[in-house]
Amino acid sequence: MMQVFLNHHPKQDAKNPVVKKVFTSKDGKSRKWLTYCHERHALFCFLRLAFSKPTDSNIFINGMSDWRHVHQRSEEHEKSMAHRNCAEAYFLNCSKADIKNLLGGRQLTEHRNQVKKRRQVLERVVEVIKVIGKRGLSYRQVENEAAYTLDNDGLDHGNFLELIILLGKYDVCLKEHLSNVIEKSKKLHVSPESRGRGSLISLLSKTTVNSVIDTIRNLIQQNISTEIRKAGMFSVQLDTTQDITAQDQYSVILRYVTDVVNERLVAVVRCSASTGQSFVDLLKEVLEHLKLDSSLCIGNATDGASNMQGHYRGFSALLASQSPNHVHVWCYSHVLNLVLSDTTQIVIESGSLFDLLNDTAVFIRESYQRVNIWEKESHDKRHRRIAPIGETRWWAKHDALNKIFGSFGKPQDSLYIDVLSTLTAIQELKTVKGNVRTKARGYKEGLLRYETILTAQLFLRIFEHTSPLSKYLQREGMDILSAHRMVMSTHDALKKMARDFQAVKAAADDFVKWANEKLEQQDEETDMEVEAALPQKRRKKKKAMPGEMSQDDTIIDAERAYEICHFWIPKTSP
Repeated sequence: MMQVFLNHHPKQDAKNPVVKKVFTSKDGKSRKWLTYCHERHALFCFLRLAFSKPTDSNIFINGMSDWRHVHQRSEEHEKSMAHRNCAEAYFLNCSKADIKNLLGGRQLTEHRNQVKKRRQVLERVVEVIKVIGKRGLSYRQVENEAAYTLDNDGLDHGNFLELIILLGKYDVCLKEHLSNVIEKSKKLHVSPESRGRGSLISLLSKTTVNSVIDTIRNLIQQNISTEIRKAGMFSVQLDTTQDITAQDQYSVILRYVTDVVNERLVAVVRCSASTGQSFVDLLKEVLEHLKLDSSLCIGNATDGASNMQGHYRGFSALLASQSPNHVHVWCYSHVLNLVLSDTTQIVIESGSLFDLLNDTAVFIRESYQRVNIWEKESHDKRHRRIAPIGETRWWAKHDALNKIFGSFGKPQDSLYIDVLSTLTAIQELKTVKGNVRTKARGYKEGLLRYETILTAQLFLRIFEHTSPLSKYLQREGMDILSAHRMVMSTHDALKKMARDFQAVKAAADDFVKWANEKLEQQDEETDMEVEAALPQKRRKKKKAMPGEMSQDDTIIDAERAYEICHFWIPKTSP
């Protein structure tokens, strides 16, 4: 039926000179899309008649008979998006002979040239989008994205448009396209009847960017899905986190084996509920989109939250009901790092140490004047900065310790002396407020305490074994057998050092000796000196009961007390 209709249209055999004039535009192009009905004395768009939806309504579908404004209405219709969509449908469904009949020789050539140029522009747009995505940069700016502003170099148009403008300076095709788009956009902008960009095709809008990103995402997902189907099985890793808008985003990672171990992020989905059933439903939707059978899922790795590990309504339990061979693995890295986090907070001494390191770093970095003093006092040629302890990086505490105290028993590469010198200089600076000088003195006194040195050496020794394991467990392409061997060797090493306090004390004594020698070499008149022993604590005198001998004050060996009471390492495997 469609072909029969197209064989009889368009009809442009009108004898009326007014009607004949409409078939040609002002610039001399033939309007082959117009068809004339003698019975109704009206014009129709045969493209809209053939390819529009039955519910669509338009004057060129119902019959155009407003002859006073026929040229204006024809030009408006020709530029409308609905007409362009129908024209594209005609080109896709009809033969070359039909297209040639519609456009004519000259128009067909112009159309082909226009399509070729737009394809070349789109190729450059796609490459720019790929580069921005590869670098992890933002695409858009909050404002100044309108095409009529692109010739203003004083405005920030965002990464995408700025790169397009830069390429346009050296690419002839892109330069010509930008010039045309800017000129047409300016005309539309100053027109009192304009609404938005109308029918202007710029290929630079957010719609184009989003379409390209969605297309790239779909292609990547298709490739991953094909590889997983060839592998025959996969495991899933998932978790949620909040984005900058405080919305929970559900991340799904699939792990499978081809010739190598692959871990691929396949979806980031906004979730409105955090129950185990909602996570199962979201995972099911993701797998259906990838055309993967959920029965091929042989395992999952999650954290220890109740909605993940609940025996009855947890994510793992519900997923196991759909896949009989399903195995749940509580993320070993998460377990290990939770143990380490608890270890650093279990006693006051360890909590005081890491609070001191974090507060000192923040104190120095929060003022440019203090940063300048740090750079002046630092003897490290690399000008290393001490960073605050971040909550999102598991090994941040090890990094902070390593920078200030060096490696276990090896203080040569530490910034300890530089930090003390910086705090002393801030304390003696008369131009700063009194509370700033007081803080500097407090931090310095905390670093000079033997208890701080001893606790730091203790955790440096622990972190020497746990940090490499933690990083390996989070490594892409991790080998399960190698990870298991590292877990067991780390566990054995922690058990061996659990009662080897003398090695920790010896490392602390060596550090104190090295630090005091450095302080003496740096300034002979300095009053700074690192404590060489823990302060001795005196037990309260116990009153003698009648018939009992009185007890003298007994001085307890503080170092031994520290060993017995405060040295704590988990005795179980993470």
